[in-house]
Amino acid sequence: MKTSRRNFVKSSALAALGVALLPACKTVSPVAGSTKPKRFVGLQLYSVRDEMMKDPEGTLTALAKMGYVYLEHASYVNRKFYGSYSATEFKKILDGLGLKMVSGHTVMGKEHWDATKKDFSDSWKRTVEDAAILQQKYVISPFMDESMRKTYDDFKRYMDVFNKSGELCQKSGMKFGYHNHDFEFSQKLNGEKIFDIMMKSMDPKLVVVQLDMGNLYNGGAVAMDIVNQYPGRFENLHVKDEIAGPAGSTEKYVSTILGAGIVDCKNVVDMATKIGGTTCYIIEQESYQNKKPIDCVKEDLAIMKKWGYFS
Repeated sequence: MKTSRRNFVKSSALAALGVALLPACKTVSPVAGSTKPKRFVGLQLYSVRDEMMKDPEGTLTALAKMGYVYLEHASYVNRKFYGSYSATEFKKILDGLGLKMVSGHTVMGKEHWDATKKDFSDSWKRTVEDAAILQQKYVISPFMDESMRKTYDDFKRYMDVFNKSGELCQKSGMKFGYHNHDFEFSQKLNGEKIFDIMMKSMDPKLVVVQLDMGNLYNGGAVAMDIVNQYPGRFENLHVKDEIAGPAGSTEKYVSTILGAGIVDCKNVVDMATKIGGTTCYIIEQESYQNKKPIDCVKEDLAIMKKWGYFS
């Protein structure tokens, strides 16, 4: 893998400053009128990142043909999706293919909150507004810079900002969320794991935890244990399997085809559905073991359907 997910989101965050505010836009809930929670089985587009950067429309067309309906983006910089499209332009392309952007990854950093004004930066407000134009259900921050987690008190202050972002997203009919990597389970502040501090600090009515069931293995955690530890907290799940990383890899584990690794994916997904409150399942594969990424995500979707999970 030439570009790690962590480096990708960090570099994207540095460039994520916008220009002018759009009028507020309300989302239309895809589950309106439904008494039974609707399942969203989708794909994190980072899984086909190179293809999306080379040929976004062709790649989206291929995903639609293989049966994907719901997607999660991972490239939003300077009010452009995948380097080229405004929110309105991107929404038009998605609509034409019958695709829905249920979720999106954009890092919310320390620069997005003005402690003096006690308000968000214009760039973060634009992020939320553009997400609303796409009619996203979730606005997910997929990383937290090290400078935000150096001391316990500073970290707790940022958790308050996360809750405020939840309030901001609610105004447009969406939910704010956070997506874990590995440090949340290996780093401690005041003798307590960062993930545990987050779970008791973030208001579940305001902030969704998008549990990446693969990433946490590099932090020494086990997916099933975390689901059992925090029942009802994981409505949005990143479905990912892991195998031992190749020689020379910077990570002990790397992702692979669902069901081929150590995560015990089906049982974790079943348990998350049963006690975790999961209704949104986002497939992600970042490493491919000499297979083509587009072939991997097709196989992953077929496996999820075989397990009984489909939109």
